[in-house]
Formats: sequence, C-alpha cells, structure tokens
Amino acid sequence: MTSTPDAGPAVAELAALARKLTPSCGPVRLVGVDGHAGSGKSTFAGRLAEALGGAPVLHLDDLATHNEFFGWPDRLRRQVLDPFARGEAARYDPYDWELRRFGAPRPLEPAPVVLVEGVGSGRRALRPHLALLVWMELDAPASWARGRHRDGIGLSAFWDDWTEAEMRHFAEDPSRPFADAVVRQVQKGYEWLPGPDSAARTTRSLTERDELTPPHGTVPKQPPECFNSA
Repeated sequence: MTSTPDAGPAVAELAALARKLTPSCGPVRLVGVDGHAGSGKSTFAGRLAEALGGAPVLHLDDLATHNEFFGWPDRLRRQVLDPFARGEAARYDPYDWELRRFGAPRPLEPAPVVLVEGVGSGRRALRPHLALLVWMELDAPASWARGRHRDGIGLSAFWDDWTEAEMRHFAEDPSRPFADAVVRQVQKGYEWLPGPDSAARTTRSLTERDELTPPHGTVPKQPPECFNSA
C-alpha cells in the first residue's frame, strides 16, 4: 500500500511560487495539475491547496462523463473560465459517476489561486488560461497499475476503456512537453525539476528552502481573452 506523501516544505514552496505568478484568467492564477490516471494528482493538489490556505480545487472528473472522458473543454469554458475572466464566481454542474447524470450547480469562487486537477488539465484548450502547469512524473503503466489496484476488480472494464482513451488523448494533445514543473513523489514528500516549457534547466529539490524563480522568469504569460483518477 502506497503511503500518503507529507506536505512538508516542498509543497509550501510551490504554494509561494503560485502566489507570485501573474493572474492568468481574470483575477485568478489557474494552476493545472496533470499526469496519467493514478499518478497522484489528487493527493498532490490537495496538499498544495492546503498550503495555499484552502485554495479551491476543480477536479476534471466532475466535468467528464462516461461518454466523454475528454469532451469537457466547452463546459469548462462556459461554466468556469468565462466567469473567472469577468471576475465573477463560477458555477459548474458536477457529474455523478454512479447516477450517470449531472448534479446541482456547485459554486467556485475566483480565489487568487485555483487548482485545476485531472488528466488533460494541460491540454491546448486550457493552457492559455494557466499561470502554471505541473506534471506528475510517473509513467503510464505504473500509474494505471496504481489506479486499478486502488479501484479494484469491479472497475476493470472502466479502466480498460479509460486507458485506451487516455493513450489516444495524449497522443493527439500531449501535456508534458508544455509543463512548467515536473513533480515526482519520493520517499519523503516530493521533488521537482523544471519542465520542458521552463526556461530554467537545473534540477532542484522541492525540499530546498531558497526562493524559487517562476519557470518563465520575469516575463508573465499573456492573459487569455477570456479526468481525474489520481
């Protein structure tokens, strides 16, 4: 059984970095946490949200459906991104995976930092709205094995469908090449290195306490016009 990583200084330092970034969608700094299903995205996003003083977390499996694992960009834009761009609270309809239907609208406040967690949170439709993209570094087979073990034999058919859809998604719309930071779980906590889309190239441990430089230096990303199984 995999133990839950400690928050520690690593997550605190990433939280400090997120706070310093230029808002990317209205007044909000959107931080994407992407990676393969089962790679630990939900746990990491939860730790980061706590370090940010209870930052809201939008789980993309609330926007996906059985029929559209990755068909949520338009819902995300209408229900979340457009209101944030206007400085307004968002309201999205969470999908109930047991009842197979959308539930009552759920509010999402335009906090200074909002986390978007789930497979595909770094896709091309969402990247222009992100202040920071984090990729959880665990390869697909290992991630999927963790997810299958966690969910049990009863969801084997679902995982068969999911893995096929995920492979197809990342083949057509990869996220990792555009990550600002690559994070992996280690024996105690996490460590990171600058992502492929970062100007910095020196590997650094998240347990270091020195001040972190935003991956894109002092030049902010231009504001936009404006599934998780971890």
